[in-house]
Parts: sequence; C-alpha cells; structure tokens
Amino acid sequence: MSDTQAGNEDDEAHSRWHFLRDVLVLQLKLLIGNLHNFVLIPATLAAALVDLLFKSERHGSRFYRVLDWGRQAEEAIGLYSALDRHDREMKHDYTVDALISQIETAVVREYEKGGTAADVKKAVDSVLDGLHWHSNKAADRARQAAQRVIEKLGPSRPADPS
Repeated sequence: MSDTQAGNEDDEAHSRWHFLRDVLVLQLKLLIGNLHNFVLIPATLAAALVDLLFKSERHGSRFYRVLDWGRQAEEAIGLYSALDRHDREMKHDYTVDALISQIETAVVREYEKGGTAADVKKAVDSVLDGLHWHSNKAADRARQAAQRVIEKLGPSRPADPS
C-alpha cells in the first residue's frame, strides 16, 4: 500500500469520526433544546402574566427579558454549528460546542500521555467543575436579580389616610 492510499484511509477515518461526533453532539443539543423549550414556555407565560398584573417601566419588560434569556440560551446551544466546520471558532465559553471541545481536549491529552481511565475521568471532572464554578456565579447573579424583582413586587401598602 502506498503512502497516498494510507493517507486517504486516515483522512476517511478522521472524516467519519467527525461525522459521528456531529451526529452525537446534535442529539445532545436537541435534548438540551427540548429542555430549554420546556422551561421557556412556562417562564415566558409567567413573565407575561406578571407584566399584565403589575406595572413596570414599560409594557412587557419582564416578558422580553425572559425572552432575551431564552435567545441567549438558544445561541449557546448552537444547534446548527456543525455546518460551520470550516469557520468554527467558539464565540463564547459557555456554548455546548465549547464544553464538548474542552472535554475532548482533556480526554485526548490524557490519552496521549498514556493516562488511565481514572486520569481521563479526573480530567473530565476538572472541566465540568470549571463549568459548574462559572455557572454557579451566573446562578448567583440570577438569584440576586430575582430577589430584587421580588422586593420590587413586594406587597403594596395601602395609602396613608391622613
């Protein structure tokens, strides 16, 4: 077998792996997208109801804020990013693609070092721990924002009759 034929077989195997990876990642993204929609439906309805019942700076401000959060989450999922293979730069550290890329990098690095399954697991855990740390910071900010909204929506006091 010539070097050219061996190179072509390696390219085909590499191409096949990318295809299978894209199929599996798409399935994961579809699952995440469905969970996103499952949460977004009641969240937007609740925000719209609150907007109808309580006055705010402008009509629908809570609804549009939730909708914007939904859009950001959808962009982070990046359902169609497999089509961007030739121009695939991660636009944000919190995309599904970025997470998959970080996990792949950790696994490949440990494999190339001759690491054991335990080493690979430790490397993947490290990537996920970093993600959790960042998401906990975001969750804390979201909790603080929700608390401010609750405080603003707090029970209204009757006007002083005097």
